[in-house]
Amino acid sequence: MDSGVFPSITGLPVAIVGAGPVGLTTALALAYYQIPFILFEADAALSTETKAGTTLTRTLEIWQRFGAASEILKKAVRVDEIGEIERATNRKRNAVKLYLLHDETRFPFVINLPQHDMEPALGACLAAADFGKILYQHRLISFTQLSDRVKLDIETPDGRRAFEACYLLACDGGRSTVREQLGVPVEGRSLPERFSLVDLKVDLDIENPRDYPYLAYFSDAREWMILVRQPECWRFLYPVFEGQREYTIGELRAKAVHFIGDVKNVEVLGANLFKIHHRVASKWRHGRVILMGDAAHLITPMWALGLNTGILDANSLAWRLAWVIRGWAGDTLLDSYEREQKPVAERGSGEMAEAARAYMSTRVADVQAMSDHAWGNAYTRSLLGVRLGLDGSGDWSMAKPFAEPPAVVVGDRAPDGLVHDANGQQVRLHDLFGRAFVALYFADTRRRPGVPRNDTPWLKHYAVSRWDAPRDSDIRDRALLDCGDRVTQRYGCAPDTMVLVRPDDHVAAIAPLAPGVAQAAYAVALAATHRQAVPE
Repeated sequence: MDSGVFPSITGLPVAIVGAGPVGLTTALALAYYQIPFILFEADAALSTETKAGTTLTRTLEIWQRFGAASEILKKAVRVDEIGEIERATNRKRNAVKLYLLHDETRFPFVINLPQHDMEPALGACLAAADFGKILYQHRLISFTQLSDRVKLDIETPDGRRAFEACYLLACDGGRSTVREQLGVPVEGRSLPERFSLVDLKVDLDIENPRDYPYLAYFSDAREWMILVRQPECWRFLYPVFEGQREYTIGELRAKAVHFIGDVKNVEVLGANLFKIHHRVASKWRHGRVILMGDAAHLITPMWALGLNTGILDANSLAWRLAWVIRGWAGDTLLDSYEREQKPVAERGSGEMAEAARAYMSTRVADVQAMSDHAWGNAYTRSLLGVRLGLDGSGDWSMAKPFAEPPAVVVGDRAPDGLVHDANGQQVRLHDLFGRAFVALYFADTRRRPGVPRNDTPWLKHYAVSRWDAPRDSDIRDRALLDCGDRVTQRYGCAPDTMVLVRPDDHVAAIAPLAPGVAQAAYAVALAATHRQAVPE
């Protein structure tokens, strides 16, 4: 890929308000795209709160692209199977076998890492990145939109200061100042029960071994529980039902013993009580101001769908901003961010989380996100199964009820896979995606198919074939050897097919090979986002 600084049609940075996981990830994404930014954080340091325990596979893929996965994984506990345990009988059921995804992703697992460890890891990666900075103790007071910029009034340790930005991204949480000043209503409901989160120092590995999975859901009609093995403690989450008083420290300790059996040396390290929501902002884009993460949607943390859905927002919006700021696309490209991501939060993550609550309390025997197929369960629960409605038909999904991988369709996350480049080096497809649209030409390279040269920064071309391209072939430098046709079979393409993949890894088009097919599909992909813009 090009290593130089990309052209920009504005000299102003992007302003991000809120240095939580979504704000930090968005900043890392903008740095990846070489877009200047300023990240404003009201507090004097990153969060010390005890929350956000589990990060899903799709989030790890996104952090990998933006340069943070390695730093995160150094601190985390990896989990390749999510346990489901029926409390009354202590019987295991429907375990989610994430290791079945070993051919789908470089991360066939999820991780456990509390937010107070996650944010410093993301912050350390951002400190090493160019193109922007974090300003602590900088609280947004107000903002004003103009035709070509946003003016921000910021309270700083040295008094109030004015800043200007080309766009303002609201990552300032469920009580978003930006959303409130925009007057955007939030639709949905706050649920009557709350979550009680408690971190316990207890040895369930050696001193009191129980062989519980490092992430386990205990279902029970009277009271369910979630058990999470954090790097330095065990975390327990319980429901606190409507009208029920908050638990004392002693009661929290007793409840843990009730679930895991009589154990010694149990110490309560900390506890937190928080409300459960399923609420989505009615509109996410307002000119040059855009809502993200909890500012756009509040989703229950069941099945780790809260924070992880916000990371999808960052992955979806960052490349669009890069295309607009570089002058590669019109401003209306940003409208499709809401059109695609709002259903994921509103009808996807939110409904799955609500179904999870019902499943955990055994009010229903099964839910959409749990099927009879182990591969489908793993693909769904890892958030790899999100299909965006890119063609305007409304045909999108999150849950995958398949026993084995189906052929890809438009809107799917493009599967990862291992191929070999012209130098003989092993390459992951996902490492080719990201900075540009990528056209994959599934064709027999012996027949020297027409694959354009890689002479534009916004669209790249690669042939994928089990046959090594001849040394004198014009396409050898952009031919990928697919040993055993494994990648071709996973994509499920007919011979001589082009698959266009967007910078966020989603499939934008699938078409038969023809001269200029990728360029035409690229133009349609950008134009389609304009036609389906969210109305004012």
